[in-house]
Amino acid sequence: MNARDVMTTDVVSVASDTPVRDIALLLLRSGISAVPVIDDAGAPIGMVSEGDLIGRTAEDRQARRDWWLTLLAEGETLNADFLANMRASHVKARDVMTTPVLTVDENAPVQEIARILADHHIKRTPVLRNGRMIGIVSRADLVKALAAEHDEATMSASANRRAAAYFPPDRSKVTPAGADLGNEPATAGPAAETDALSARAFQHLVAGFKEEQVRQREESRLAAAAERRQRMQALLDQHISNDSWRALLSHAHEAAERGQTEFLLLRFPSQLCSDGGRSINVAEKGWPKSLRGEAAEIYLWWEQDLKPQGFHLTARVIDFPGGMPGDIGLFLTWSD
Repeated sequence: MNARDVMTTDVVSVASDTPVRDIALLLLRSGISAVPVIDDAGAPIGMVSEGDLIGRTAEDRQARRDWWLTLLAEGETLNADFLANMRASHVKARDVMTTPVLTVDENAPVQEIARILADHHIKRTPVLRNGRMIGIVSRADLVKALAAEHDEATMSASANRRAAAYFPPDRSKVTPAGADLGNEPATAGPAAETDALSARAFQHLVAGFKEEQVRQREESRLAAAAERRQRMQALLDQHISNDSWRALLSHAHEAAERGQTEFLLLRFPSQLCSDGGRSINVAEKGWPKSLRGEAAEIYLWWEQDLKPQGFHLTARVIDFPGGMPGDIGLFLTWSD
């Protein structure tokens, strides 16, 4: 089961210049806790959640508490000065959104999505097709998918039991009355031919065909489940785990001991970027927003662990096959 099988397609989204008050009202009226921010091409460039609006620090949460209470209080006025400030049109989605966005391809297995959500403590991830957002998968969607898979297995087992109960007894070895019981084989007469062409015999063939279909479907389901488990294990090994991150930092430390001022954390195809590596190639300030997959994970690990310690993360195109951006490198740097 893949992302496209479980995703929610009716996704509420906003543009980067949407005022934060409009976003807050949208969340409340839609009964959702976050909304993706998309660019003109339909690619996600950020996420705005309740946490982004309320604030991450204790000071921010206290300051914005009255704003949220007013939105929920159906018109009662609370802290008018603060509300006037928050209603100012200059506070936009781009000012509060979380970037980069961890996304998945529409063919990503649900197990891979569950791992990404758990590893990065997020509740949802946009689903992409050719760089455009076509849906979103939340934790709730994954729970529904697991429940549906369980129901499918139960129905398949029930179909097996019904098919077994339907099959008539095998009469092929019953000796017809009056048949020659000697050593010479009995010659099939008109009665035998009529029995072979009876509706009952045809019904038996149909029932046997259906039984084989049920068996093949069950075998296919079990084989697919085994393949999903194997693929999931491979994906678990490829994602950036805590141990993998520590190993990268150890290699970077060794590079500094050798007098180097940067270390290649990840090399990946430019197609992994939502814009094909364009913003990295021209050194746009917002290039991190284009990162996806493992590259986005590396960025988030750096932002959380290393940026506060003075380390920098840079990206550049490493090669240009056919004159077009090829592989891209993410480099950890520590030079002045």
